[in-house]
Amino acid sequence: MKKKRFSPQQISTILKEYKQGKSIEEITREHGVSRASFYKWRQRYGGLDASELKRLKELEEENRKLKMMYADIALDLKVVREIIEKKL
Repeated sequence: MKKKRFSPQQISTILKEYKQGKSIEEITREHGVSRASFYKWRQRYGGLDASELKRLKELEEENRKLKMMYADIALDLKVVREIIEKKL
């Protein structure tokens, strides 16, 4: 099953529709989002507007990239230490 990606603006719009009184069944049917995803978004992004949500997503993506960079560097360091220990 293909994952559907929603933009921060779309998530914000969906959450606003819920706050305006639209039922969860209507929202999930119209937008094609699962109930679990909706509840997760509501828990995570409930009080944020679209610009704050977009910034949060950008920071999460940057954090993911930095973690990957750190993992690569740590692996390189481990390999270099093993090579140095074998030479001694």
